[in-house]
Amino acid sequence: FYIALVGLAEFSDAYPRQLSGGMAQRVGIARALTVQPEILLLDEPLGALDAMTKISMQEELARIWNEENVTMVVVTHDLEEAIYLADRVLILPKEKGGAARLIDVDLPRPRDRSESRFVRYREELLREFGLH
Repeated sequence: FYIALVGLAEFSDAYPRQLSGGMAQRVGIARALTVQPEILLLDEPLGALDAMTKISMQEELARIWNEENVTMVVVTHDLEEAIYLADRVLILPKEKGGAARLIDVDLPRPRDRSESRFVRYREELLREFGLH
């Protein structure tokens, strides 16, 4: 069931060496879902993927979240990924003892990365990191 959920039903008999990086990431997510967790913890789950595979996997995670209704805690350094996937983004402080900041992402799903409000959230996060 979970292999199909992550879009790999046709590869259910494949060996790990036969899977691409994106497919391997999907297998990891399917494996985590098999225990039917209330909370799915994902630490940089898409960090090693190329840009196009990463976008595809972000869409897969959003779809899985929608279908499985599981809370996901995603650690990422990708600001756009955070906005695309999250209802809330927690920005941890650079300095020890600094204050964390919580930003609510109030955007409808499915999210459109080119929509003006999405772009404003991205600009807000860039400012938060002193990058814009």
